[in-house]
Amino acid sequence: MFLYLPVFFTNYPILNSKTEYIFLLLLISLVLLICIVITKTSSPKIYLIDFACYKPPTSQMCSKEFVLNHVTRHNKHISKEMLDFIKKAFERCGLGDSTYLSEIFFEQSYKPSLKDATREVEMAIFGSVDMLMAKTGIRCEDIGILVVNCCIYNTMPSLSGMIVNRYRLRDNTITYNLSGMGCSAGLLAIGLAKQLLQVHQNSYALIVSTESLTENYYLGLDRSKQFINFLFRVGGAAILLSNHPSDYKISKYQLLHEIHTNTSCSDRSYNCILREEDAAGIVGVTINKDLLAAAIATIKPNVTTVGYLILPVKEKLFYLVTYITRILIPLVKISQYIPNYSTSVDHFLPHVGGKPVLDELQKTLGFSEEDMEASRMTLYRYGNTSSSSIWYELAYVEAKGWVKKGNRVWQIAFGSGFKCNSVIWQATKTVDHDDHNPWTDEIDQFPVSRKDMEPFPVYFKPS
Repeated sequence: MFLYLPVFFTNYPILNSKTEYIFLLLLISLVLLICIVITKTSSPKIYLIDFACYKPPTSQMCSKEFVLNHVTRHNKHISKEMLDFIKKAFERCGLGDSTYLSEIFFEQSYKPSLKDATREVEMAIFGSVDMLMAKTGIRCEDIGILVVNCCIYNTMPSLSGMIVNRYRLRDNTITYNLSGMGCSAGLLAIGLAKQLLQVHQNSYALIVSTESLTENYYLGLDRSKQFINFLFRVGGAAILLSNHPSDYKISKYQLLHEIHTNTSCSDRSYNCILREEDAAGIVGVTINKDLLAAAIATIKPNVTTVGYLILPVKEKLFYLVTYITRILIPLVKISQYIPNYSTSVDHFLPHVGGKPVLDELQKTLGFSEEDMEASRMTLYRYGNTSSSSIWYELAYVEAKGWVKKGNRVWQIAFGSGFKCNSVIWQATKTVDHDDHNPWTDEIDQFPVSRKDMEPFPVYFKPS
C-alpha cells in the first residue's frame, strides 16, 4: 500500500491551502490505521484445562483440641489470660476438626529443620502436580512456562528449579519463583502466566501454589502473632493453562479478566502484616490494627474495576445516579447504592482469610449464604491454605455439580503488601464428576451449620 504514496505525491498539485494540508494528513493517518489493523494479531485466548488440589494423608489430620494441646505443651510460660484468648479463637475461627498440619507437629518435640520444611513442600507440590498430569495427560516436555509461588518458605535452588529437576522439564522452559507475596500470590501467578502466554504462542503454563508451616508455627506470647496458628493449614494446588485454540474443547474454563491492585506504596498497607521477631526473639507474623483499613483501601478499587467489567448497565446506572446525587445535592440524605454482584457471577469464591473477612465481604457485595458456602466450607474443612485456598473452593462447587456451561466464576484473593487480585473465568462446559477432586469422598457431608459460632475475638497490635 505504501508503494502508491510516491505516485500520489508526484501527481498531486502543490499544496497551497490549509484545507489541503489537513486533507493530506488525514489521508496518511487513514492509510497507517488500515495497515495497523491488517497487521495486528489479536491476543490468544487463555484456557484453564484443569487443576488439582493436594489432599494430605489422614495421618496429618488434626482437631482444634490437638492444636491447642500442641501450643500449651510447647509453651510452658503461657498465662491464663493468653490461654483463654487462644481457646476462644480456636472455638470461633471457623475451622473444623479435620484440617491438616505438617508431620513435624505430630512428633514429641517441636524442633523443625530445613529438611522437614522441604519435605512438607515437596509433598504438596509433587502430590498436586502428579495428580494434574494424570488428569490431563500433559507431557513434561510440553510445558513451556512454570510459575511457582510460596510466601514464607524460600530455598536454594528455588522451588521452580525443584520442579524442573523432578519432572525433567525442557531446558528452555520459562520459570518464575514468587515468594513473600502473601495469600494473593496464587491469582497473581495466573496474571503473570496470562501475560507470558500472550507472547509465547502454542504453549502450556503450569502454575503451582503452596505454603509451608513446618518452621513457621508461633509459640510466643504476642497475641497479634497467633493468627497463623488459628487459621493456616497444609495444602497446595497445581493449575494448567493453555493458549492452544484447539484446547477449547478439552478445557474447563476460559480466562476473561484478571485485575491486580497493590497499595504497598502506603506505609499503612505495607506494615499491616509483617513477619518479625517479638520481644523474646521468636519470629512470627504480626497483624496490627491497620489491617482493616488497608484491606478496604486495596479491595475497594479492585472490586470497582470488576464491577466496571462485568456488571449489567442497570446496576452501573443505579450506582452512577446515587453517586452524582450525593455530590450535587449534599442535603439529600441518600445512601450510596451498592451494586449486586451476584447478578453478574454465578460462583463467588473469596479467599478464606478468616470468618470475619468472609462475613464482611458477603455483607458488602450482597451475596447469599449459598454463594458463600464454598468459601465457608473450605475454611471449615481445609483451613486457610494460603494462596491455594481458592482452588479448594472451586473444587467444592465442582464436586457439588454447580458449574454449568457458560457460568462465570469470580475468584478474589488478598494478602500482605497489601495486595488484592481478582480473576474471572467462564465455564466452557458443564463440569462432570471427578474422582481426583479432594471433596469427592465427603461432599455429601457438606454444608455443615456454623450459625451458632460466636464472633472471632479479634486482637490487633497497635501500629
